Amino acid sequence: MAENSAAPSGTRTLIHGIMVLRAVAGGATNLREVVEQTELSRSTAHRLIQALRVERFLRETDGGRLQLGPALIELGFQALDSVSLQTVAHPILVDLAHQVKDTIHLAVEDAGMALYLDKIHGTRGIEVRSWPGCRMPLTYTGIGKALLLDAPDRWRSQYVQDRNLAGRDPEHDYADEATFSAAMTKFAKQGFAYDLEENEPGIRCVSAPVRDGRGKTVAAISVSGAIQFMPPRRMKALGPVVVDAASRVSAELGYHTADNDRIS
Repeated sequence: MAENSAAPSGTRTLIHGIMVLRAVAGGATNLREVVEQTELSRSTAHRLIQALRVERFLRETDGGRLQLGPALIELGFQALDSVSLQTVAHPILVDLAHQVKDTIHLAVEDAGMALYLDKIHGTRGIEVRSWPGCRMPLTYTGIGKALLLDAPDRWRSQYVQDRNLAGRDPEHDYADEATFSAAMTKFAKQGFAYDLEENEPGIRCVSAPVRDGRGKTVAAISVSGAIQFMPPRRMKALGPVVVDAASRVSAELGYHTADNDRIS
């Protein structure tokens, strides 16, 4: 992004300072690399780097390499402390419910189970057996599978653990841990998971993980509906929709990808 003389001076300085921070976060380690990534003039970049060092937003190693500074860490922890997952996610869940007309859930993992935090009822008159505060086995539910997408080392063991639970003998289930692991590999590749009536007869769901600023899965979102409203074609089409909603929540928690890592 080149310097924009049309913007107010103070605004330009702020934006340019953010550009410098993003450049260093993206791998720039010296003045030349900052200039190349930001397209700022050498004098402007140098002045901003010095100011950011004074304010501890940047630091310089003994070898002269630029790094993000401790002030950013302090602000990051303060931001994390002020963020409530449910508060951030709720309006996004409501938007998703209006869009798809099905039941929406938000859940986190707690003690090896999916703990439901929020539920937005759909408008089709279909009741899904769930409520905020209920717990469901991870590998039986779509939302639980989404919570496990980034943990392939757990897929087989969690499957076995959940099948040892009393009172669970679903009509629809995977044949064994190898079959479950193969399905999870496919889900991980596409970025969203399915529940094909393993948890509740007649109910299917599509789910996707929510990640925080460290890239760690901290929650998941699902769209659940009756089988007549969830044919395979619609479930596939819902996948990107659910991923988009989960990505919006993730962005509020500080997660970003290379695609949205620059100021436009």
